[in-house]
Amino acid sequence: MNNPINKKTLEHLAELSRIKIDKKEEEKLLKDLQEIFNYFNLLKEVDTENIKPLSGGTIDKNIFRSVEVQNDWKKEKLTEQFLENKDNYLKIPPVFEQ
Repeated sequence: MNNPINKKTLEHLAELSRIKIDKKEEEKLLKDLQEIFNYFNLLKEVDTENIKPLSGGTIDKNIFRSVEVQNDWKKEKLTEQFLENKDNYLKIPPVFEQ
């Protein structure tokens, strides 16, 4: 099998993900990523010809249930802790800054 990831690709991925990779860790990370690719290649070899695809994690069973707030005071207590809320939606600070 050809090696789909090399040092140049690793550097590019590190740049995209905005992480710094120590030169000491580079070889180990390359080896680990290659093992991950090898597992994917093994999965490609599995015969799934006569296997029906699942539409989810369950078969013919609804695991979802409706959720009702039992005590409105709990809801109010939670929402009042947020600086901004409107129509039962809470505004939170952005996760990623630009």
